[in-house]
Amino acid sequence: MADKRGLDLGSPAPEVILKDQNGEIFKLSDLRGKRVLLSFHPLAWTGICTKQMESLERNYEKLLSLNTIPVGISVDPVPSKKAWAESMGLKNLKILSDFWPHGEVAKSFNIFREKEGFSERANVVVDEEGKIVFFKIYPIRELPDIGEIIEFLEKKVRE
Repeated sequence: MADKRGLDLGSPAPEVILKDQNGEIFKLSDLRGKRVLLSFHPLAWTGICTKQMESLERNYEKLLSLNTIPVGISVDPVPSKKAWAESMGLKNLKILSDFWPHGEVAKSFNIFREKEGFSERANVVVDEEGKIVFFKIYPIRELPDIGEIIEFLEKKVRE
């Protein structure tokens, strides 16, 4: 079905090489041996996206305790991400800029909305070997449930 969004569970995650809010390079493949939560959000400075990133920041230590590094990703440029991170008081969370080439990472995960110019709201968990083990697209106006991610990760730890 050509309309399917996202990528299949078990498939290798596309490489992610983006700058964070401080202009530092984040490279997904450098994190092998850890799980990574890629939390895609449409646009910085919007209500639900702000709550989504604040939720990751609040749960950062819990996620680390589950061998998972959370990061946010949107199409906003680095200077905007920096100002937004400061306005939210982020201390730990990296928020990545998929600005140029515009939405390239979101496109590689098959969740870029061409008409609007931003990504779907989605959570993707990449396992220690770089495979996708969780992929969920949420309605644009819905805050993803961080409890759902923590529960999934806790189950993985018990396996």
